[in-house]
Amino acid sequence: MNVQNRQIYMDYQATTPCDRRVLEKMLPYFCEEFGNPHSTSHSMGIRAAEAVETARHKVAKIINVSDVREIIFTSGATESGNIVIQGASRFYRKRGNRIITCATEHKCVLEACTAMAREGFDVVVLPVQKNGIVDMDVLKNALREKTVLVSIAWVNNEIGVYQPMEEISCLCREHGALFHSDAAQAVGKIDVDASLVDFLSISGHKIYGPKGIGALYVRIEPRLRLIPLFFGGGQERGIRSGTLPTPLCVGLGEACEIARLEMSEEHKRLTEFKNYFIKKILDGLEKVYLNGDREKRIPGCLNFSFEGIEGESLMLGMPNVCISSGSACTSKTLEPSHVLKAISIREDLAHSSLRIGLGRFTTFAEVEYVSSKLIEVVNRLREMSPIW
Repeated sequence: MNVQNRQIYMDYQATTPCDRRVLEKMLPYFCEEFGNPHSTSHSMGIRAAEAVETARHKVAKIINVSDVREIIFTSGATESGNIVIQGASRFYRKRGNRIITCATEHKCVLEACTAMAREGFDVVVLPVQKNGIVDMDVLKNALREKTVLVSIAWVNNEIGVYQPMEEISCLCREHGALFHSDAAQAVGKIDVDASLVDFLSISGHKIYGPKGIGALYVRIEPRLRLIPLFFGGGQERGIRSGTLPTPLCVGLGEACEIARLEMSEEHKRLTEFKNYFIKKILDGLEKVYLNGDREKRIPGCLNFSFEGIEGESLMLGMPNVCISSGSACTSKTLEPSHVLKAISIREDLAHSSLRIGLGRFTTFAEVEYVSSKLIEVVNRLREMSPIW
């Protein structure tokens, strides 16, 4: 079928389709192997527990972790981040009360930090440079002896820029601060080494796994402690009580395994798509801006601002293309994207932005069609605009 006659998905930062190979691995654990992985007094529970542990090994492997006890299953990166920001800050409060994050973080991190500020913590939200990257001198100046936690995402979910993790890690260790990173947009797309951080958040549905499952890496040597958000049977080292959803754990494990094995080839292919898309848009239109650092970014996330046009109008002009806008309507608020504001994008340009997500199932025909269609729609809207 011609690509223009079907729906084209380019919103891979919002979610990814579940890979059919992942689904096939999960299916037996819904109806046939339905045992409770914590009820190991019989064979069905034992088999479920073994499936969960196999999945845990696969999750550990993709982030270069050798001790699988450091992997805690959660419902996703939002829960993982909250467990760390609330749990670690409260446990280590006598050590210090300063929490540092940055202005481009995902809302789950920013809102969790705001909640801790209401408990009396000194929360510092760092600005970022125009390319979306944290200034190391600004971070160094913000670190104090009483800094308990730094939380900075590995890769930004809106502009795709990745942070200098080794430098941030060194600064945190020099000052004795714990370091958490939301790696939901990084795992499976670029190499992620958990040894650089103390805590790491992962989300299954960002890497072609199921929704409702994620993981949290918690360093075990030296042992780090957390006050859990809720209490129960003490599963997952007492950090995250509750019966584990075996099918979802299996799915996350398989998604990590596939991503680890195919990441290099996928990265190469998406880099070619990214370069083609950027060149075609910037060559084909005037007054278009690529938001975020051009080089220090994952290949699957592009964010453009088109001067003189509302992002919502662009989306309406391409009804068969699934993409996201940085303007107000998508978030049901009158404010433009906080990420674009943080990188000093003018408000009118923030409202004119589009996030284009490329992923595992994107084809070159789709890239060619969407880039051409985008140029066509921008030109048409500009011709109609009295302002332009």
